[in-house]
Amino acid sequence: MSGPGERIGTITAARIAGPGSEFLMDDEPVDVFLEGGVIADIAPSGALPARGEVLDAAGAWAIPGLWDNHVHTVQWALAAERVDLGGARSAGEAAAMMGRAAPLPDGRRVGAGFRDALWNGAPSLSLLDAATGSVPTYLINADVHSTWLNSAALQREGFRAPDGVLREEDAFEISRRLNAVDPDRSDRAVIAAGAKAAERGVTGLVDFDMAWNADAWPRRIADGFASHRVEFAVYPFDLERAIAAGLRTGELHEAEDTPESGRGLIRVGALKIISDGSLGTRTAACSHSYPGDPENFGVLTVPPAELTDLLTRATGVGLSVAVHAIGDRAVTAALDAFTMTGAVGTIEHAQLVRHADLARFARLGVIASVQPQHALDDRDVVGAHWALQTSIGYPLRALQDAGVELRFGSDAPVAPLDPWQAISAAVERTDDAREPWHPEEALGTGDALRASVRSSLRPGEVADIALCGLDPLVAAGEELRRMPVTATVLGGRLTHRA
Repeated sequence: MSGPGERIGTITAARIAGPGSEFLMDDEPVDVFLEGGVIADIAPSGALPARGEVLDAAGAWAIPGLWDNHVHTVQWALAAERVDLGGARSAGEAAAMMGRAAPLPDGRRVGAGFRDALWNGAPSLSLLDAATGSVPTYLINADVHSTWLNSAALQREGFRAPDGVLREEDAFEISRRLNAVDPDRSDRAVIAAGAKAAERGVTGLVDFDMAWNADAWPRRIADGFASHRVEFAVYPFDLERAIAAGLRTGELHEAEDTPESGRGLIRVGALKIISDGSLGTRTAACSHSYPGDPENFGVLTVPPAELTDLLTRATGVGLSVAVHAIGDRAVTAALDAFTMTGAVGTIEHAQLVRHADLARFARLGVIASVQPQHALDDRDVVGAHWALQTSIGYPLRALQDAGVELRFGSDAPVAPLDPWQAISAAVERTDDAREPWHPEEALGTGDALRASVRSSLRPGEVADIALCGLDPLVAAGEELRRMPVTATVLGGRLTHRA
């Protein structure tokens, strides 16, 4: 029996679903022959002798390996050691949960995942101090755009905030500091998290960690990471460093002594620019103000002229761009910058889009990198804080019908790193007993699957393959969310076997 790390020569008795199935005469089982990390041939099952190590699919459905196109890798990996605040229904409850938590080895308490947008009471410094005392305590909002610190933590970090809440760049700085743990510790967490991703059929992700990833990923590969492909981003504060290092989007980034298992896995990604805030923190830049706060239209954290300059600089040195734009004003500003500069890349999130901007997306060739699960996680917050907005909320079908390429992600740890959740959310538009939310924006399963892969199952394509226990094109609802993945193959090498 083949085990993780094994180089596979033939996958027998597989049924191909999704991209690649259109090239087959029927849906009968086939044998897939792999050579040199690519698919060499596909033939009816048993028609040709097996070659090399055999992985018996036993009738499982084969799809191209899945990608998560938006991950904050270290923050996602470290989430396992932080207090999960997703269930906190009030500021008092979140504070009490942190007061009961054991400090981490560095003496700090860290919690993540709270959503205060629907709390009756607002976070306050006195409330958190009363519950947590003198132990430095940090609470990270689910959207990562705000953090709530007690007095001990504020003093330790050198910040002041009357209510204990830091927003946008100050909040990002706190997250960067919390993520900057000992590299051995963070690398172990990333390696463990990568193995879990492989269990869900993941063969690639885009890393938007707010750090200098050009050194981190070769180090992880040298330490044994081999679970999936990575495209890593750089941020404007490291742009000149990236240029000096000669980084170019799409180029391989590995050391000469990279182990064979890690060859070809790491590539340079885009320049990531955060151009506005978020819905949860009520800072996404929108056309209409937030209810009860008539002066608050959100914030453009990167002014349009500066955004244009960044896109111009990136384009000139061979970097694509990934522009975080959640509110409709931010999306319009991002498209304006793409228009003026000829830059290529993605708009990340695009959670509120003006009708007139749908066609601009397509005309410019800008990819919409979206997170379908966010629509379900945010539906109640949208009802409370975006009820007055007139643009399209969380569009999928509208973008696709306009001819825009979609790519799905999770924004992990904001949502779990599991492409099946994104696929189900896009198809079902609900994940509880409620009716689908804006079902007119739902996609077919085939379209959702295409937004979650980067390749096709046909000869000449990379041998990144996931074997599924159910036909993903027929499965629905919880079947999609809990899709059994029996094996994952990365470049012809087994990374997961159930």
